[in-house]
Amino acid sequence: MPDVVVIGGGVIGLSIAWELANNGSTVRVLEQGTFGREASWAGAGMLPPGNLALARTPEARLRGATHAQWPDWAASLESLTGIEIGYHRCGGVEVRLPEWPNASELPGLISSLRSEGVIVETDDVAEVRRRIPTLATDLAAAFSMPEFCQVRNPRYLAALQAGCEMRGVELIAGAPVRQVEVTGNRIESVRAAGDEHRAAEFVIAGGAWSGEFLRQIGIHLPIEPLKGQIVLLQANPLPFRSVIQVGREYLVPRSDGRILVGSTEERSGFDKRTTARAVNDLIGFARRVVPDLADATFEKCWAGLRPYSNTGQPFIGRLPQFVNACVAAGHFRYGLHLSPVTALLIRQVLLGQPVLLPEECHVPGF
Repeated sequence: MPDVVVIGGGVIGLSIAWELANNGSTVRVLEQGTFGREASWAGAGMLPPGNLALARTPEARLRGATHAQWPDWAASLESLTGIEIGYHRCGGVEVRLPEWPNASELPGLISSLRSEGVIVETDDVAEVRRRIPTLATDLAAAFSMPEFCQVRNPRYLAALQAGCEMRGVELIAGAPVRQVEVTGNRIESVRAAGDEHRAAEFVIAGGAWSGEFLRQIGIHLPIEPLKGQIVLLQANPLPFRSVIQVGREYLVPRSDGRILVGSTEERSGFDKRTTARAVNDLIGFARRVVPDLADATFEKCWAGLRPYSNTGQPFIGRLPQFVNACVAAGHFRYGLHLSPVTALLIRQVLLGQPVLLPEECHVPGF
């Protein structure tokens, strides 16, 4: 019997398993489909900067803690597995176009970032355009963040899976949990793929499916799937090398000339089909922000289901109804980004260690 059964084999579940295995726990991960092929694989791998020392809000504290973890987290994975995950500091810019009514929000955003110790290098539009001359000529506002990083999702997931296997984690794919045995305030076992799985501790990390699982044990957390569609373009040479954000839309350049363009936010249940309208809108957005992308090659498009929480924060920590169950879900757009700090928090909780972040940063509302 393993010490811990993790339900969900996306980036959060695999990161938790990796962290626990590195600290001496025996772990089994149950994944209903294929490891790392849902929202974890579908995203763009953006890693915005933070500073834990000066952070004041739960979101900023999580962002600051994970920002500090990422260099060593990536290096340890790459050293063990030999898989290069594409983690690097690429820099990022936030821009607004004249037709956007919210360009006036940027000074407040800049002030907030600077107050928490995040470097904003310049908020001069002309200087941003000098550094990225392929940007639209009529930008209304812009600022740059040199500490912005990125990671290649598929490589990162492959490294996590390989690292877990090398640390002795038992990974079982095609194993949706169909039944949960509960006695009082303990989860005794779960049944998946025809087998019963017992453990001292259980962690629910099922992404957009976490809410459905939790309802089986009488817990109702506001987690639902929110579809995001992404377009992949190819441009050679790359017209820019920094992440470009326009509110919730973005352009993420890869070193091999690919550019991810995203992303939509759609309530469509568990439907992951892409649509002509969304693809057309995303390509139009890319061409508006960087006109040279009119000549880019369309490579493919896809969609993922983000685990959306209407609290605006993920749920991370013990479920108060059970003495041996934790949840790590509801990360929405930030699963890859927050995977190191989420794994750290769950490890600290399960192993009875001092918790890095205050209670308000995990399991909000409990």
